[in-house]
Amino acid sequence: MTYIVHGATGAQGSPVLAELIAAGHDVSAAVRDPRGLPEGVHGIAVDLADTNSLIAAYRGAEGVFIHLPLGAPDQILGFARSIVAAVAEAKPARVVVSTSGAIVDEPGAALQAAPESAIATLISGIAASGVSLAVVAPRLYLENLLLPMIAGPAREEGVLRYPLPSGYPVSWSSHLDVAVVAARLLTDPTVTGTVAVGALPGLSGEDLAAGFAAHLGRAVSFEAISPDQFGELIIPMFGPEASAPIVGLYHALGERNSNVIAAENSAQTLLGLHPRSVAQWLAAVGA
Repeated sequence: MTYIVHGATGAQGSPVLAELIAAGHDVSAAVRDPRGLPEGVHGIAVDLADTNSLIAAYRGAEGVFIHLPLGAPDQILGFARSIVAAVAEAKPARVVVSTSGAIVDEPGAALQAAPESAIATLISGIAASGVSLAVVAPRLYLENLLLPMIAGPAREEGVLRYPLPSGYPVSWSSHLDVAVVAARLLTDPTVTGTVAVGALPGLSGEDLAAGFAAHLGRAVSFEAISPDQFGELIIPMFGPEASAPIVGLYHALGERNSNVIAAENSAQTLLGLHPRSVAQWLAAVGA
C-alpha cells in the first residue's frame, strides 16, 4: 500500500514527499501532470475538480496528505467537495489535512474558518466519511520571511520589516516542521483530531530578528509596518487581486493580541515534535 501526497511539487507537499521517501515508504505524488516530476518519483495524474480521478488515486492508499491550493473561493470550495466525495467513496486508510494557516482550532476566534469555507467543508466532510483523520494546523509560515522584500532588507540593511506589531507573539513554523508532523501522522494513525504546529511560546518580531542576526552574523532589528504598507511591497510580485486577501489577513491578525497555538493540542505535547528555531530553519533552507 502507498501514501498519496497532493501538491508534491510545491512548497507544502514536496517536504512531506521527501520525509516519506526518506523513511522508506512507498509514495506517489498526486499532481496534474506527472511528467514534470523528478526522476525516480512515482506520480498519479489527478484533477481536483474531477472526483473520479481522485477516487482512483485514493483507493487502496495507506494514507493521503491533502492541502488546498490557492485560488478563487468558489473554485477551492469545489475542490474541497470533490476531495470529500472521493474520500467517502475510496475509503483510504488515513487522511491528513493541512489547514495551511487557517485557524480552525480556536472556538470563537475571529479568524476561525466559517462553516461554508473550503477548509471547513474539507475537514467536516472527511470526518463525516468515517475515515481516520488528523488535521495539521500551523499558523504563520517562516517561509513568508524569504520573500525578497522581507529577506533582502534583513541581509542588506539589518532591518526585518513585517506587518505585525512589535512584541506580537506568533507560533511560527516552517514547511519543514509541518512535513515532519504530517509524515508522523500519516504513518501513526493513533493520533486523530487537530495537531497544532508552531513555536511555544510564540515568537515576536524581535525574536525573528535575533534568529536572522544569529544566522547572518550581523545585527538585525525588527520594524513593524502596516498591512497596507506590506500590500504595496507585495503587489508588484503577486498583483492586486492576490495581494488583497493577504493584506486582509494581517489587518485581522492585528485585531488580536497574538497568534499562538494551544499547548494541549500542539505537536510538542501530542507527538513530542518541536519546530526548528529561526536560525536552524535558515540554515536548513540555505537562506
